Amino acid sequence: MMFKTWFDHYHWDTVTQEIQDTTPRRVEQALAAKKRSVEDFKALISPAALAYLEPMAQLSHQLTQKRFGKTIQLYAPLYLSNECQNICTYCAFSLDNKIRRKTLTDEEILREAAAIKELGYEHVLLVTGEANQAVGVPYLKNAIRLLRPHFANISMEVQPLDLEEYQELIVEGLHTVLVYQETYHEETYKTHHPKGKKSNFHYRLATPDRLGQAGIHKIGLGALLGLEDWRTDSFFTALHLQYLEKTYWQSKYSISFPRLRPIQLTDHFQTFKSCMSDKELVQLICAYRLFNEDVELSLSTRETPRFRDHLVKLGITHMSAGSKTNPGGYVVEPESLEQFEISDERTPAQISSVILNQGYVPVWKDWDPSFV
Repeated sequence: MMFKTWFDHYHWDTVTQEIQDTTPRRVEQALAAKKRSVEDFKALISPAALAYLEPMAQLSHQLTQKRFGKTIQLYAPLYLSNECQNICTYCAFSLDNKIRRKTLTDEEILREAAAIKELGYEHVLLVTGEANQAVGVPYLKNAIRLLRPHFANISMEVQPLDLEEYQELIVEGLHTVLVYQETYHEETYKTHHPKGKKSNFHYRLATPDRLGQAGIHKIGLGALLGLEDWRTDSFFTALHLQYLEKTYWQSKYSISFPRLRPIQLTDHFQTFKSCMSDKELVQLICAYRLFNEDVELSLSTRETPRFRDHLVKLGITHMSAGSKTNPGGYVVEPESLEQFEISDERTPAQISSVILNQGYVPVWKDWDPSFV
């Protein structure tokens, strides 16, 4: 069985209407439930639930502290390449953007890694555009081999791969793969991905299944908040999470909350459909925590410093800090094109101080191969 079996049981417009029609009484029932279903999650992300944000936040804080303690794990992205064969209307690396392309050499990868290590990190997230020839499996395998002696935890956010390719990379030391569906609305997905391998909606939808079958340690999910109705996209993300946990129970899971950010060299940014307020993002984060006490919740430097500071106690377990979203952005080529503009430009040391001042502990390393 694949997730598509579950996915096909739901109709986007019906789910959207059910969320909009949620009553205050239904929200109260979801809050009172001892174990919450995806139907409860649907109620908790509804417009009616905004009036219950305070009790949601309090409960989210309690559940997160019970499961994860007073810790926030920190990570940094290492952008290896901005080469890409896809056209995506929201991304600066899109094939139709006439930019200078850059793929890091071995020596440049190690220079970037040394800079990230100097910041204190033991967890690195490898990011590329989607270009199978330039940054395919041989390139990724080589990058992991180069970095494995220097980091305890290597994650990856690149193009979806086949099952056998994931198995190859896991043997090399790959720990986590993040793969965002972008949107679960198939027609909107096609609108924003008109060209390239990424235009195949169902191949991308099945990627977490391939990861689970490959035996990856952790799978990261998410929708790009702003392409479609954020509530409906989040419902399908939660449904996807529930399916994966039932099917591939050996793996761990995380959810990220990427809201659309401005990008350079394109006028596409104004075409997007959905806006999401800070208050609504808090609601969504709390809803995920009430739905699933074990899932890791990650917030990137896309968000403002003030907003991120307030989320430390409300359900977030992972944060990036000091991020550079361009290949070579730390030391090799700081002025190369960013994938998107970050909002929180504080250093990892400054973020660490914020976390400590709130009574939490910043964690730079959450896993080690020697423990297995």
